[in-house]
Amino acid sequence: MSTSSPVTPLLRPIAEDDVPDVLALNEANVELLAPMDAARLAELQAWAIRADVIDVGGAFAGFVITMGPGSDYDSPNYRWFAQRYGSGFHYLDRIVLDDAFRRLGLATAVYEVVEADAAAAGRLTLEVNAEPPNPASLAFHAGRGYAEVGRLGAPGKTVALMAKHLTP
Repeated sequence: MSTSSPVTPLLRPIAEDDVPDVLALNEANVELLAPMDAARLAELQAWAIRADVIDVGGAFAGFVITMGPGSDYDSPNYRWFAQRYGSGFHYLDRIVLDDAFRRLGLATAVYEVVEADAAAAGRLTLEVNAEPPNPASLAFHAGRGYAEVGRLGAPGKTVALMAKHLTP
């Protein structure tokens, strides 16, 4: 898909019919994400405040999952933020776009929605691969005002923990 103007996505809850697409897209990008099968996706959906498909004109363009404070989510990255920020954060667990829908402004549009959701909590948090680095993601997040607030992992497999302060 190509266009010269930004595309406005529809964010809608992941439905049962979307599960194969979500799992396939996660698997195609698993080196940047955590593995996920149908049972794990169901857990994430139960814990999430947002588990949405990114829909563009009826086409599956990707998905986004965010967690709020007080979740039972078992991610060490989420737990790190929960220990530091208590109820004052939302956590972007993953946003994944199909390659056919990249460079259309979708990530920016989705971040605007997710950040608006998180504004009442005061910040949106996330992690980006630092070792090995994900330079495009690091640059995207820096450009949106995210700052590194910590690191987790072992040498060669480290994530930069990032936060953006938001106001309601």
